[in-house]
Amino acid sequence: MSYQPKDIAGKLAAGFLKNPLTAVLGVTLLLLGFISLQVMPREEDPQIAISGGAVIAPMPGATPKEIENVIVNPLERRIREIKGVDHVYGIAMHNVGIVNVVYKIGERREDANLKLYDKVMQNMDQLPKGVMQPLVKPFDIDIDIPILTFAFYPIKGQKADYEKLFPIARRLQQRINAVKNVAKTTLKGAHKPQFNVEVDLHKLTAYNLSLGQIMKAIQSIAVNVPDVKGRTKDKKLMIFGVKNAIDDVDDVKNIIVAQYMGSPIYLRDVAKVQRGIDFQNFKTAYVGFKKEKGDNLSPIKEQITLTVSKLAGTNAVFVANDVLKVMDEYKDKLRKAGFGYIVTRDYGKRANDAVNELVHHLVITIIIIAVMLVFALGFKESVIVTFTVPAILAITLFIAYLSGQTINRITLFAFLLSLGLLVDAAIIVIENIHRHMHSHESAHKPMDELLIEATDEIGAPTNIATLAIIMTMVPMLFVGGMMGSFMKPIPLNVPVALIASLIVAYIFTPYLSLKLLKRDKHHEGGEK
Repeated sequence: MSYQPKDIAGKLAAGFLKNPLTAVLGVTLLLLGFISLQVMPREEDPQIAISGGAVIAPMPGATPKEIENVIVNPLERRIREIKGVDHVYGIAMHNVGIVNVVYKIGERREDANLKLYDKVMQNMDQLPKGVMQPLVKPFDIDIDIPILTFAFYPIKGQKADYEKLFPIARRLQQRINAVKNVAKTTLKGAHKPQFNVEVDLHKLTAYNLSLGQIMKAIQSIAVNVPDVKGRTKDKKLMIFGVKNAIDDVDDVKNIIVAQYMGSPIYLRDVAKVQRGIDFQNFKTAYVGFKKEKGDNLSPIKEQITLTVSKLAGTNAVFVANDVLKVMDEYKDKLRKAGFGYIVTRDYGKRANDAVNELVHHLVITIIIIAVMLVFALGFKESVIVTFTVPAILAITLFIAYLSGQTINRITLFAFLLSLGLLVDAAIIVIENIHRHMHSHESAHKPMDELLIEATDEIGAPTNIATLAIIMTMVPMLFVGGMMGSFMKPIPLNVPVALIASLIVAYIFTPYLSLKLLKRDKHHEGGEK
């Protein structure tokens, strides 16, 4: 070959034009992209690094004004010395002061928590006498927002046994906690089994008793006596234990609360004792159901809520599916207790639907581009250019997967945004190849030399044009705050896609042109 390429475009074309591994490379890229699309963690929105915490300093007996002067204000001044702190605000209440700290968006949560703890510990000597050990409680937004919530509700026509439900829900919660990549579960509104003591105030007055006496009498019995350990003369360890004195309702009824004229007064004499649930739990939520016909809601029912959160950076779809399988295993046990459940929040399904919808639109856009190129360039030229689009997206997805990104609406929006730009390089290369193939000056050149020269010829201006577009995306990397973190997938992925478009255009466009395009007979004079 007499032509020597000068630009990287021509060198790539020459290196891969007749290389038998070029086809293998193309198939490999498509497979890597498909695998990356399937295994990348899916989320509806990109995760934003938000860090902060609260410092809780108790001081029993102090007024809010004292708390503000001796705890809140000094802590606020010291915490503002920490680099990266955005907001600090304190709350002074009776007996306790709370200082909330919010770091700037993007600060590493682990580093921020360590800085906050160190700063509080460094200034412990400056806290006044009477202040108890401060509690540093970091915020953990990654696991505080659940991906799944379940509402347990009484089934119509069945007796709802809350006492049976609680241990089942606890076992279910423990089972879900063991699911891979589940970070935290919470059970809200559950009614715990307990002995309910309803004191008759009239009887209490008649016996000249106080409610405090009743409480102390119950508390003195309703605890486990601490174990007593000692050694015998032959150096054997002895352990003594006393069983809890309360096992059933009769034990509670027979508690002696006082003596009256030499006779014991039992709890059953002044109160009604029943085994039941903590009906004084006022943290109650309700759920309503739509009827099969019409939009009117059926009677609203009390619900118990189970929430499930995932670890940061894991696939919400996979975690949600694993948890739903566990819930199906407990469906019959819950029904026997008189309860059913519905899924009130499924972040995994929403994330999967959002990603699938955008992927669907991405495929439609590629088809539209292919149809348009058929009329503009021709069928074979359209096939060549259309192949480059999934190849470019495959490279971009694979690099995003290696860099630890998740696939979400903003990531796919970045692909859609750059889709029109991705075919520019391939169109420029195929158009120049087409021009050379129909040029009289290239009539006597071999096909491989023609393809390399045509690709090399447009390399420099195409590189500069693509670089100029990439530079317009770079400033987005420096946008701060919530919006900067939310939109970061765009400046991270669009430049990668544009660079991949150059490489794919310079490697595969000449290769596919050699396989698919044929010159007219009157332009084949130079080929043997």
